[in-house]
Amino acid sequence: MPSDKKLLGAFGEDAACRYLRRRGYRILGRNYSCRFGEIDIIARSGRYVVFAEVKLRRDDGHGAAAEFVTPAKQRRVIAAAERWLQQNPTDLQPRFDVIEVYAPEGLDTRRPEIHHLKGAFET
Repeated sequence: MPSDKKLLGAFGEDAACRYLRRRGYRILGRNYSCRFGEIDIIARSGRYVVFAEVKLRRDDGHGAAAEFVTPAKQRRVIAAAERWLQQNPTDLQPRFDVIEVYAPEGLDTRRPEIHHLKGAFET
């Protein structure tokens, strides 16, 4: 049986994917993993291939969710994205986004609040 943390993570990623699709993004992959790191969502938008890190929190009482994407985590996402790009050559410009999902009632949250930070960290 999956842990509450895994269920919440999947809940946040599902909400982020719905959000992106409603805005015209095409989801290319989810939970891409390699020895360098993991990428929650890979999507296409216009001239960009977007590597998105999803952070779910109940609220921002301990800081914005994006603040938990540390420089070390950013390096791992960038390294995993480089690997994905080696395996999936494209002319699209890579972009690294953070999608904050706020779910005050956890899995019972009907409409999570979503903040999309485009180009959230530099490569």
